[in-house]
Amino acid sequence: MKHRIGLLVPSSNVTMETEIPKMLNDRMLEIPEETFTFHSSRMRMQHVTPEELKRMDCDSDRCVVELADAKCDVVANACLVAIMSQGIGYHEQSESRLSKISMENGGTSRIVSSAGALVEGVKTLGAKKVSIITPYMKPLTKMVVDYLTAYSIEVLDSISLEISNNLEVGAQDPNNLLKIVEGLDYSGADAVVLSACVQMPSLAAIQKVEDRIGLPVLSAATSTVFKILKELELKTYVPNAGRLLSGAY
Repeated sequence: MKHRIGLLVPSSNVTMETEIPKMLNDRMLEIPEETFTFHSSRMRMQHVTPEELKRMDCDSDRCVVELADAKCDVVANACLVAIMSQGIGYHEQSESRLSKISMENGGTSRIVSSAGALVEGVKTLGAKKVSIITPYMKPLTKMVVDYLTAYSIEVLDSISLEISNNLEVGAQDPNNLLKIVEGLDYSGADAVVLSACVQMPSLAAIQKVEDRIGLPVLSAATSTVFKILKELELKTYVPNAGRLLSGAY
């Protein structure tokens, strides 16, 4: 069966359309009867600042209408900090609003966000305490920490790479995370969020870090794929993408 995946993409994001399709294409190699195509609409954003994030979020209404025309089966709004920076619980408001707009224009009601997906992914693993890595400036990382805390997820430690240019975020080598994680205090954590950002590449390092530290390792991107598969009522399995996508949940 073929599934159409809609992607609401920040204009400067070059990773969402790489990692999410890679995970689902890797899945297709093992489950060839379930196929996926990917369809994007872009929201303008160059720098990861509160002002640009707010403007970009307003643009999501237009984008979800465009994707309604493509008759996507599920639409993922995958800029985590754009949602979390709008206030605690905003992912629920955003998903509800975009679902309504989509349906009014003949589209799907199944709208997911990376912000909501990360919260759900951590809770699905049964993790109450996490340590996280973000590419953001420290004030934005604090917003992410506060957002997770509001959903009863304690953040024990965080590393902010303090990169404001979104293209520079997307240019990071995911294998550098193998070294960066060594500076993260995850003692006492139930899980590690290796990239709390869909733009910062991390997929190549997820399984490697998980195998090394012996804790579940997830990211905004792996959580988004988990949520997409759940919405489609498919097995939540992707090979070599961490415990959340092991098919066990």
